[in-house]
Amino acid sequence: MTDDEQRPWTFLTNHARVLMTISQNPDIRARDVAATIGITERSTQRIVAELEEAGYLTRERVGRRNHYKVTTTASLRHPHEQGVEIGLLLDLFSNATDPPSANSVPRRR
Repeated sequence: MTDDEQRPWTFLTNHARVLMTISQNPDIRARDVAATIGITERSTQRIVAELEEAGYLTRERVGRRNHYKVTTTASLRHPHEQGVEIGLLLDLFSNATDPPSANSVPRRR
């Protein structure tokens, strides 16, 4: 069995996970982002820098901490998804991870 066969894959990249985690808590520390999604703090810092450079988020220093603002109007990067705003993806996943309300009815698939 090759390394690729042993390694599980997922649909979302670590970049998407970092962005989703920050969008849910704009004052989160890099170490907490790393712990939440299961990557190193150094990887988190690199991803945050790349997301910032690409215009997906901005970082403002507030005291000793960072406060992040996600640019929800930025488009996804892949040519097939150009024109789809990142806010749509974030909304989709924030709704998917919200606990169901007492009035919600499960959807049949």
